[in-house]
Amino acid sequence: MAIIYLVLVFSLLLPLADLAIAGFRFISAHQALRDMGQRTQYSPPADVTDASVITAWKSALPSTISGFPITPQVYCGSPGTVAPCSSGAASIVKYYTFSTTFTLTPMVLGSALCTSCTITYTQRFQ
Repeated sequence: MAIIYLVLVFSLLLPLADLAIAGFRFISAHQALRDMGQRTQYSPPADVTDASVITAWKSALPSTISGFPITPQVYCGSPGTVAPCSSGAASIVKYYTFSTTFTLTPMVLGSALCTSCTITYTQRFQ
């Protein structure tokens, strides 16, 4: 009976615990990115053609949300080039990309799961 219990724990329950922890970390990190997207939706950079305005806008944003470090970028066009945009870019699509990294320490699924995971979130603002 003890052997069956050990087999169940090590072959079924610990891998499921690894997946659950990874899922919760991913959802939390993605929600932090969405929170940053919601914040920036109501306070976009005033002028995407001026590098100093974009730098000031980035420095005014919080660097971490819910413990996740957030890296913002502003892009112009599709495929995007990093802002500042050209001065005639009034009609070009502009969007944010936020990225964050989180770490996992899996008990069993170390080779199947990432140990340092990076996710991104993109949102259009004009």
